[in-house]
Amino acid sequence: MVERIMEEQLSDILKAASDPTRRRILTLLAQNGPTRVTDLHAHFEMSLNSVSKHIKVLEGAGLVRRRTEWRDHLIEVEMERLRLVDEWFAQLRSIWALRLEALDDIVTKELPDD
Repeated sequence: MVERIMEEQLSDILKAASDPTRRRILTLLAQNGPTRVTDLHAHFEMSLNSVSKHIKVLEGAGLVRRRTEWRDHLIEVEMERLRLVDEWFAQLRSIWALRLEALDDIVTKELPDD
């Protein structure tokens, strides 16, 4: 059951990050730290409403969170959620490492000794 939940979370994260605008928002937040929505908007040639919609998708996937300080809405990246993606890629890397080792063993056995 836990693995199914993690698979669903990973799917939500990858879907949200599949859009170039949302990836750019994540990059900006990772580089700059918590940022006001209006300051994020300045980086894009689209309406503030459109940027807000992208942020809501990222919030829904748990990739960013919003906090309010007075009248400012600050958005910050949730690096912990990105660890799910990193763990998945680590699993893929380990699978490929095993496959490459097996291929190396096959190639090495078939090469004639000099």
